[in-house]
Amino acid sequence: MNIRQAFLAMTTWIFLAAPGLAAETPLKISEVSLFPTNLADIRISPPLDFCGEPVPLDDPDILENLEKELLLTIWNRPQFILYVKRSARYMPFIEKMLRENHMPEDLKYVAIAESALLPHIGSSAGAVGYWQFIKWTGQKYGLRIDNDIDERRNIFASTRAAIRYFKKLYGDFGSWTLAAASYNMGEAGLNRRIAEQNTRNYYHLYLPLETQRYIFRILAIKLVLSDLSKYGFDLSPSDLYPPVAFDRVRLDITSDVPVRTIADAAGTYFKKIKDLNPEIRGNRLVQGNHVILVPKGASKGFAQRFNTLLAQQKAARAAMKKEIYVVKAGDTLTLIAESLNIPLRDLLEWNQLRYNSTIHPGQRLLVMR
Repeated sequence: MNIRQAFLAMTTWIFLAAPGLAAETPLKISEVSLFPTNLADIRISPPLDFCGEPVPLDDPDILENLEKELLLTIWNRPQFILYVKRSARYMPFIEKMLRENHMPEDLKYVAIAESALLPHIGSSAGAVGYWQFIKWTGQKYGLRIDNDIDERRNIFASTRAAIRYFKKLYGDFGSWTLAAASYNMGEAGLNRRIAEQNTRNYYHLYLPLETQRYIFRILAIKLVLSDLSKYGFDLSPSDLYPPVAFDRVRLDITSDVPVRTIADAAGTYFKKIKDLNPEIRGNRLVQGNHVILVPKGASKGFAQRFNTLLAQQKAARAAMKKEIYVVKAGDTLTLIAESLNIPLRDLLEWNQLRYNSTIHPGQRLLVMR
């Protein structure tokens, strides 16, 4: 039985075992034909390496583990197609930064395995962003992570931090394979397993299941991305998401600025600024020095437009009458805005609050009319 026959047999079993599901999402033969049809199509042949370190494919256990991850990767076609599409958007930036820092290019596959290249994705352990940093580790390697800015969601800042972290891990363990394992499970945990088992060979270590699979998942992603047509992923250049086109602008602001003001100065819309700058939390940019991404071409004349808008807003605020609203029991920000007939976003901006901010009875809120 070849791979295609096995796939059809399994599909038939699923159809019979779950008729309701199969009726809702029928599998077309044309979709099956995209799956590699012969065992030779997925046979893994040496040499294979991770960051220049050979993978011992002559070990049957290692080959079995890699084949399992490769088959699971190929099977999940919709997810992997999205990997391919997003890779075209973000990989040029990651690859360039790795080259500039003399780091192995294979580390780019770690970001795919960690986050599927989604900026807002999070884990139950509190890891966030492209490289899935937990807060403490991200801050240790230079990321700003607070209620206003979370640079784990910034492709450039988080990649710089990941490079610093991997350099440190490689210095500690002397192996990129162990460095990646440590990235997944933590330095202390890996050091403890190495001491207990008296080996520094990743492939000989008994590790938590997720970390046992980790390198093999990364290698499976590498194998498929390196030869898409072999594994049935025939995407044309027009199918891929184009790299993000942007200009950088530097802002030195002495008070919080609404994101919509930045969007107006850039001649675009709120969502575009948020998409280009996913590290901005909420609807305002807090005071300080910032480098912000704006649509390509929008940097020309941006400073003048931005300063003009700030001056207009300042003049408008000066002309408005200031009032104080004292929060009562049972009040919410939405109810207060509705009762005063003012936009909720304005109430939040006047008081430097978020949509999910907590208010309490007796709190004094600024209202401007």
